[in-house]
Parts: sequence; C-alpha cells; structure tokens
Amino acid sequence: MSPKFKSLASAQLPHIARLEEKEDLIPYSFDGTATFQTMPDLVLFPTSTDEVAGLVRIAGECRVPVVARGSGTGLSGGSIPVEGSVVLCLSKMNRILEVDEKNLTLLAEAGAITLDVATVAEKVGLFYPPDPGSMKISTIGGNIAENSGGLRGLKYGVTKDYVMGLEVVLASGEVIFTGNKCVKDVAGYSLRDLFIGSEGTLGIVTKVLLKLIPKPAARRTLMAVFATMESAAETVSAIIAAKIIPCTLEFLDAVTINCVEDFAKVGLPRDASAILLIETDGHPAAVAEEADRMAELALQHGATSVQVAETAEQAAALATARRAAFSSLARVAPTTILEDATVPRSELAKMIRFIQQTGQRHNLKIGTFGHMGDGNLHPTFLTNERNQEEMHRVELAMKEIFDFAVSLGGTITGEHGVGLAKKEFLKAATSDLNLEIMRRMKAAFDPAGILNPGKIFEKNA
Repeated sequence: MSPKFKSLASAQLPHIARLEEKEDLIPYSFDGTATFQTMPDLVLFPTSTDEVAGLVRIAGECRVPVVARGSGTGLSGGSIPVEGSVVLCLSKMNRILEVDEKNLTLLAEAGAITLDVATVAEKVGLFYPPDPGSMKISTIGGNIAENSGGLRGLKYGVTKDYVMGLEVVLASGEVIFTGNKCVKDVAGYSLRDLFIGSEGTLGIVTKVLLKLIPKPAARRTLMAVFATMESAAETVSAIIAAKIIPCTLEFLDAVTINCVEDFAKVGLPRDASAILLIETDGHPAAVAEEADRMAELALQHGATSVQVAETAEQAAALATARRAAFSSLARVAPTTILEDATVPRSELAKMIRFIQQTGQRHNLKIGTFGHMGDGNLHPTFLTNERNQEEMHRVELAMKEIFDFAVSLGGTITGEHGVGLAKKEFLKAATSDLNLEIMRRMKAAFDPAGILNPGKIFEKNA
C-alpha cells in the first residue's frame, strides 16, 4: 500500500480505528465464500459518511483500491480484498436513525444489522419483508450491494423493492443522496436503482431509506412431504395457478432433509425425497382459506402427508428446518460451497434432477434447497478444498449446472451476486452489449478503478 495513503489518512482522520497487524487482518481477508482469500493491507472503521468520503478522496489521490465491507456474510466473494487494498468496514455505522410511521419509512446507516431493522419496524406494528438467510448478522448495506433476496421473495420481492433512497459516497469522494420518501418520483434517471446490486463497484452506500409495510395480522405454516421431486414441483405450479401467492414456498431435498434432522432434530421425515415448507400471511380469514386450499392441492399432486402448524412453537420449528439448511449442511464436510442459480418455475423439477445427476456423475455430494416459489435454487457442495482433484470436479460440476440453468432460460445468480465467484459465467448469462454497457458505467462512476476492483468483471476489461 502507498505510504502516502497511510500518512494522509493518519494526519487527516487520526481518530478512525484501524487494524494493521497481520493476525488482526485475517478475519477481513475472506467472506462467506469458501474458496477465496486475500489479505488487505489495512482495515479502517469509519463512523460517519464524512469519514468515508474523506478516506475515499485520499484513496483516489493515492490510487489505492478500496473495498467496502459489512459483516462479511456474502456468498460470491464480493467483499474479498485485493492486494494492496484498504478495507472500509462500516460495522460501526450501525444506527437506525429514524422510523417515520406517517410515511412508512425507516432510515438506517449501512452497517445496521438486517434483523435489527426488522425488529425496530415490528415494534411499531410495521414490517420489513426481505429476510436473507444471514439476516441475524448481515448488514443492510451489504443487502443493498448484493440486492439480497430471502425466503419471502415470492410474495414480497427482494431488497430493491424496499429501497426508497440511498446516500452514496462516489469514487471522487463526493456524496449524493438519490431518492426520497415520495411513493411516486420519476424525475430523471433512477440512480438509486443503479447502485442496488452493484456490489460496491460504483459507490459506497452509507445510508439507506427503506419502505415499510403494515405487519400481517395472521400467518399459517405448513409442511408437505413428497416421495418425488416432480410431485413437489407440480404442487408449486398448482398453487401459483390457483392464484395463491404464499409468503414463503421453500423446499429441501433428501440430502438436506437428513442433514437438517441430524443437526436441528425438528422431526423431518428422513425417507422423503422432498418437502415443501409453506407459509401464508395476511387477513386471518384469507390465511385460513389459503392454508386449507394449499394443503388440498399438495395432497392432490402427490404429497404423502401435509402437516399444518397449530401453534407458534410448531410454526417456529418448521421455519427452523429451512433456516437451518445451510448450517446443517456445513457440518458434513470441511468445505461447504453454497451456490445460487435460478430458473423459471416450470423448469424446477428438471433443474433439480440435473443437479442430482451432476453430483452422481462427478462423484460429489450435493444438497439442494431453496426458494421453489420463485425458482431460486441453492445447490450446496459438501467437499474439501484441500483435495485438489475433488475441487476440480466441483468446478466442472458448477459450470455444468450454470450452463444448464441458462439453457433453461434461467440465470447464474438469483440473490448472491456475481463478485469473484460468478464473473467467469457472467458472459454466458447476458449479452456482450449488456456487459459492455456495465463496463462503461463502471468507467463513468469510477474512472480510476479504485472501488472494489476485479468484482463482476476483470479490472482491466
């Protein structure tokens, strides 16, 4: 790293907490992705937008790469440092600044924990729907950077659907606020939407204005058990065709069911090929009617049993079955690689079978779970990164899975982002012109290429 950057940062912003010793930097050299690690030269902990802006200005002057980071829970390598970089960790910028009950909005700093946002909203009878699997520790700024989804995406959408405004530090050190509390605003380009999902490559989000909605009055949770994956997929199609949009419509395959049961012991049927975990919410009468109808549809399409949670405790146990999927699989092997591909709902059974066959063909153990209601699958490789031959087979299997998803009209990522992990597959998932326009945007916003370089596409592409 440039000595000039360190000396200017120390002189102009001497009170900012920092880490420089190698052993202290190690936790900031990786994220939730299992296969990437690079040591930063320095980690800084700004506590205000002005401090972020000052540090970015100095970095631009010294041509030092800047990687913004929250809790490091990302699953695409999006917050992995590059050599000679400074990490700006926004975890100390974690305040929830305002809850506006008249306009149904919440203003938070980028380092606020997602669950804290949801909890604060709930205390005043409001609801923040996006619920990524890491919401207990992920930051709202990280959710913006990756446009995170979650279990409720089918009915309520993803992070971008709840962002009304953003404060962003640009590569020049300038600070903009784009958006407002207005429900309608079409004045000019929607710069706000450009930053969402840009993975910190166009600017560093420091504050977020979020839309809230009224809290649903009731909810009902069901578990449907199936002897075949095709029956589960047909049930999903039937539910949607019946014009029912449940809050969540999740699935676990046989490998995942048994791993979850080993770990959480919630009473899942070990002999099932698939289970659907379904939740409906809204007006109590509508919830009861939808739950009954979905149970009926599941049985009509091959479910061997349907369990309806009768108490809050039973509902929580069923919800735990899905939310524990990743941690349960992670106990099985030294390295767990959680992937992310999305296909049209009509192609779900075909995609899941292909994943299973790919695992058998390459002699790999793959557990698959995900958001069946919106076609977003999480094939999870249970492997050992020290076994180079096995990791080569993992890489081959990944490429086949992503290629097949694209061939079905799908995409290489539904909610984890591109980062480092998916950039080699991006060209196949989009057109050359789309990719070129992305590069032009990057060059316009960050001409020196200091913001999170090498993510989404190569630094010098």
